[in-house]
Amino acid sequence: MIPVPLLSLLIWLPIFGGFATLAFGNQRANAARWFALVVAIVTLGLSLLMFTHGDFTSASMQLVEHKAWIPTFDIRYHLGVDGISAALIALTTLTSMLVLISAWTSIDKRVNQYYAAFLILEGLMVGVFSALDAMLFYVFFEGMLIPMFIIIGVWGGPRRVYASVKFFLYTFLGSVFMLVGLIYLYLKGGSWQIADMYGLQLSATEQMWIFFGFLIAFAVKVPMFPVHTWLPDAHVEAPTAGSVILAAIMLKIGGYGFLRFVLPIVPDAGHEWAWLVIALSLIAVVYVGLVALVQEDMKKLIAYSSVSHMGFVTLGTFIAFGLVHSGDAHGADAARLGLQGAMVQMISHGFVSGAMFTCVGVLYDRMHSRMIKDYGGVANVMPWFAAFVVLFAMANSGLPGTSGFVGEFMVILASFQKHPLIGFAAASTLIIGAGYTLWLVKRVIWGEVGNAHVAEMEDINPREALVLGVFAVGVLVLGVWPKPLTDLMEPAIANLATQIVASKL
Repeated sequence: MIPVPLLSLLIWLPIFGGFATLAFGNQRANAARWFALVVAIVTLGLSLLMFTHGDFTSASMQLVEHKAWIPTFDIRYHLGVDGISAALIALTTLTSMLVLISAWTSIDKRVNQYYAAFLILEGLMVGVFSALDAMLFYVFFEGMLIPMFIIIGVWGGPRRVYASVKFFLYTFLGSVFMLVGLIYLYLKGGSWQIADMYGLQLSATEQMWIFFGFLIAFAVKVPMFPVHTWLPDAHVEAPTAGSVILAAIMLKIGGYGFLRFVLPIVPDAGHEWAWLVIALSLIAVVYVGLVALVQEDMKKLIAYSSVSHMGFVTLGTFIAFGLVHSGDAHGADAARLGLQGAMVQMISHGFVSGAMFTCVGVLYDRMHSRMIKDYGGVANVMPWFAAFVVLFAMANSGLPGTSGFVGEFMVILASFQKHPLIGFAAASTLIIGAGYTLWLVKRVIWGEVGNAHVAEMEDINPREALVLGVFAVGVLVLGVWPKPLTDLMEPAIANLATQIVASKL
């Protein structure tokens, strides 16, 4: 047992560190940068202690903290992690540290406020992944909208106010439906504890309404087609670090919500309506991938790519409902494969999308343009940068040996066992993804030097190389050796698969 409340430290250290960063003021920008970076590094180190002090061979929650919070309504400060949430927390703390390093010189106004916003956001996201009380989850879920709203609205592009308001309204209004569902579950069972909600007996009608409440909230967060339109605007206008956090972490909260709430609480409604989510996922995988092909803005192309790749997360999650049949061991194994693929895809997408947006930020810092037509022949003047871009492009295309292949391949295998046509439609994204990603690389990286501005560009510096290098290690290690990650999550995934089977009617 660890003698300190580790999960509370992971939540509140960056939050209080963020408020302390504000105290440096605009005049001591460099001191604010270094202080925030130290807080992020310490938080990352603490997150690694989870894996040495928790027994993740068990499906039960580890490092549990349980305190009374609002006794009148039995709302508790209840924290804990399993293999799924531990992996996402580690991804959060690592990515948060990298974005603070990447923004070192690109942000020169209100630096202390910028770094403070990211630290506070980090703590709130860790809170989402570790909350075991539904109201506590909702508080963290809504609270993290505030720093991201500020990041886009203050440090974003020319249409930043429009993008930040659209982002906030979509995600806030979507989560209202989740709140209604959680209140109903509380009134039904008298407890806000998520584990207690798992045991509630719910009629088919009750499950249907709760299912759609959760679906709307988490579909907006993923985002799923057709409620994805806020994402390209938010990405285009957000500063580079904001785009990285949005793509690498915040989108995963939607997928995490499906796993934590929908699968165990309303399994019968999940069986009944899985076809709808599978259909919307396939539309996202195929149609939104085709939309990415025609984009002229690099950030917008990668944003649509994110919607397409996150379609694999929802596809793998809900294909499990169609594969699990009581007493059918083969179907249960296939369902676990789909759930594992969805989780691996979430972690992989965190590395790949974070790296791709960071690469766009590197180019933008030099030429202040995201338009593909303004570049060409970058490899001639930035060979090291070009090597990183090609690696991440291959991962985004699903090349074997990179993390982009592993999760998608697992989901495609599970989909084929449900129906070959579903598997074929899912596999088509490998072709479409290669199309828009490699065409982007061809126009930006290869060929003759496009213009005089490109000719003057300098290759990446050691700080940028460090950030891209860490992303590259994650992409390659997960692509070549995913076993540690799948072993970490397997007990929690197996437990989810059993809960899908258990009817509540």
